[in-house]
Amino acid sequence: MADLQKQREIGIVFISHDLAVIADIADRVVVMQHGAVVEMGLTQQVFESPVHSYTKMLLDAETIGSPLPVQLGAVELLRTDQLKIWFPVQRGLFRRTVGYVKAVNDASLSVRAGETLGIVGESGSGKTSLALAVMRLIASENGISFLGRDIQCLNRRQMRPLRSDMQIVFQDPFGSLSPRMSVMEIISEGLEIHSKSDQKIHREMVSVMLHEVGLDPATMDRYPHEFSGGQRQRVAIARAMILRPKFVVLDEPTSALDRTVQVQIVELLRSLQEKYQLGYLFISHDLKVVRALSHKVVVMKDGDIVEHGSAIQVFDAPQHPYTQSLLAAAYTKKDVMLKLLVVVQEKVDNGIGAYWSFIKNRGYFLCGSHLLPWFLDIF
Repeated sequence: MADLQKQREIGIVFISHDLAVIADIADRVVVMQHGAVVEMGLTQQVFESPVHSYTKMLLDAETIGSPLPVQLGAVELLRTDQLKIWFPVQRGLFRRTVGYVKAVNDASLSVRAGETLGIVGESGSGKTSLALAVMRLIASENGISFLGRDIQCLNRRQMRPLRSDMQIVFQDPFGSLSPRMSVMEIISEGLEIHSKSDQKIHREMVSVMLHEVGLDPATMDRYPHEFSGGQRQRVAIARAMILRPKFVVLDEPTSALDRTVQVQIVELLRSLQEKYQLGYLFISHDLKVVRALSHKVVVMKDGDIVEHGSAIQVFDAPQHPYTQSLLAAAYTKKDVMLKLLVVVQEKVDNGIGAYWSFIKNRGYFLCGSHLLPWFLDIF
């Protein structure tokens, strides 16, 4: 996009919740709240010296904290063994298969109760295809086991009893909720299939669930268009949680939300996981959110898992060049400073040699080649 802008001298209006991207590409910034412009100016000026309270709140809203430890002896909920997802390319009158789109190759992973596995990678890397496959929503090959049971060979009817234990929260809170259904109907839809109880009990269960996700139960007869984006995502989470699942796929549940609402949704997901010992498969482009929620991380590129390990290992000592480039692109100068300052005392205590080694080896991965010289100049 930057190349096209330079070549054709194009003016771009870039709309985004991602402040790191805005800081990287924008020359000027406009901050809006409730339909009004509350602040505008040069990007550096707005980011470094914000004036309006809302701008300050946006910049200060960081997804903080880390996942709680997984309990000893936690049950393994999901496991895949060299999972492969290839979509056939068919051509001609007789629709002969002439090739394959290799969405996922040999993906092996596992998720335990109370554990979050984060999946990151660029668009088209196979993240969502992998998630849909483990939910048995698209075809795949090789092993998928859920609670120790091989589910790859089960047909649609045999899978139905397991659906209440496996739920999904989709990326778009605007598109994933039917505009023709009330919140009560949306959340209770799963109960109609999996529960034998009557409508009165369903209404009581929906009321409890709405309260649990931070919404007023009195709003259950309203429709999705009457809610904000963050509230709609809470409705989507309530729909998934009403059946008390053991395993939940979260497909970029915070990407359509602003920074302050993202923090709230992350806290909600973390509290629900702690309360019900949920296993999460968490897909996101936002590496800060992934780090705040995930115990383990898988990095995907072109359908392949190029790196996997604990979140601490992958984020603090990335091995694959692609992982290093993802981290370099994800952090602004401010992020780099904050992250490096967290460990500065420890490194200084170990001697200047250890500190310099840290800057050279790890700082490069965090800053990227274009930011590292800037960082070194401040010393």
